[in-house]
Amino acid sequence: MISILYICTHNRCRSILSEAITNDIGQGKLRAYSAGSAPSGQVHPLSLKFLEQQNIATDGLTSQSWDAFEDTPIDVVVTVCDQAAAEACPVWFGKQAKLHWGLSDPSKVEGSDDEIQRAFLECIEEIKARVEQMLALDCSNSERFQAQLKQLTN
Repeated sequence: MISILYICTHNRCRSILSEAITNDIGQGKLRAYSAGSAPSGQVHPLSLKFLEQQNIATDGLTSQSWDAFEDTPIDVVVTVCDQAAAEACPVWFGKQAKLHWGLSDPSKVEGSDDEIQRAFLECIEEIKARVEQMLALDCSNSERFQAQLKQLTN
């Protein structure tokens, strides 16, 4: 099984969504975790709401520091902050394969309930599509998976 650590600064929305979605559709091939460089300490309530609306389990989701994964074997680290929105993206110094997804933060959207919901659902759909791409790779071997992942992102 390939282990993935999703990182964002506060670990309250995009990294949480990514963790939950990956574990939901990972087919026993992918195991996801999430963490932050400066975690807020709580999951954004709308993250939980929209995951639950999509029938995606939210049990055990927590905003936590990446220090919690210091001794956890991780194959791939994915940063999800949006550098296009001038967010400072945390840097992971481990030896794992690294990806950057640059997801827009739906929790920052201001507007009507419908606009906020649309932002969350678009983010969820984008994460699902990216996880599906990972599932199409050879998940039986970490090194082969990492090599294929690099090809996918080039």
